[in-house]
Amino acid sequence: MDASPLKILCITGWCRNGSTIIGNVLNEIPGFFHVGELHFLWKNAAGRGANSSCGCGRELTDCHLWSEILPLGRPAGVSAEEHAETVVRRQLAYVRTRHTWRVLDRGLHCDEIREHAALMALTYRAIAERTDARVIVDTTKIPGEAALLAHLEGVTPYYVHLVRDPRAVAQSWSQPKQYCYVMPSRTSTAYWHGFNVASQAIIRRHPERSLFLRYEEFAADPAGTIDALLRLCGADPAANPMRGRTIELHTNHTVTGNPDRFSTGATVIRDRDDSWRTALPLPARLTATALSWPLFRRYGYRYGGTLLAGPRRAGAAAPRATEEP
Repeated sequence: MDASPLKILCITGWCRNGSTIIGNVLNEIPGFFHVGELHFLWKNAAGRGANSSCGCGRELTDCHLWSEILPLGRPAGVSAEEHAETVVRRQLAYVRTRHTWRVLDRGLHCDEIREHAALMALTYRAIAERTDARVIVDTTKIPGEAALLAHLEGVTPYYVHLVRDPRAVAQSWSQPKQYCYVMPSRTSTAYWHGFNVASQAIIRRHPERSLFLRYEEFAADPAGTIDALLRLCGADPAANPMRGRTIELHTNHTVTGNPDRFSTGATVIRDRDDSWRTALPLPARLTATALSWPLFRRYGYRYGGTLLAGPRRAGAAAPRATEEP
């Protein structure tokens, strides 16, 4: 490891936006390491989260990586469970989505958020040392945590605001998955709106190191999208592991995320993301459209569908969307 700042490629936005597969594609690049949703490491390892398994299939506490990371920053005489409770309490008090603007404007404004920032910096550095990573891909999607990255010592953050059509998101939340609960359209879209507003604030604050991306653009051109992400964080696009629409995935060490994170082998990226058109009932579609307004239109979506342009740096003008025939 050299002394240059560690790069964190942070993917923000609301859940079910495709961040897990994008992170796992990047994980196949030498020098990149996808940690999944690192925010939930301590909660899940303590058995209080949605899933306590690493992407490698072992319990987080048994995984060779996370079993070494979890004790870091834990005071002497404090149990793992007590330490996890302290970390989760700080997260809830200082780096939730609602805290995004306070972190952006006031930074490390009190002792407890400084302690959390120190733990996160220590954790990222320890991961990099153990994996030889130059770029850590964090798909936590909690905007408060994303805003904190700019205040971590020895870290240079890069941000991807990843958005997916709220109707597709609502349809995904309507289907039960392993360790994932079901959520109605009105609830998923309310979260979609709140998380995306907060994510927007972050990339506006750091436009020179940010990219706005719609999942549909990745689905349409996965190789081109990965090229754009590599260029964003100063990596060589020649390292792109996509072969057309196919990627060979190996075992990863992700913390929670979409259950598909356990899949390995040849994986084909579907070129369309429109199953919601037939699988999501009309009332749920209308709810998602109405509650996501005006971001729905601002992000280029239209009721009848949208033809999308490529990924853009933050601050670039949004392309005019055209109605599909």
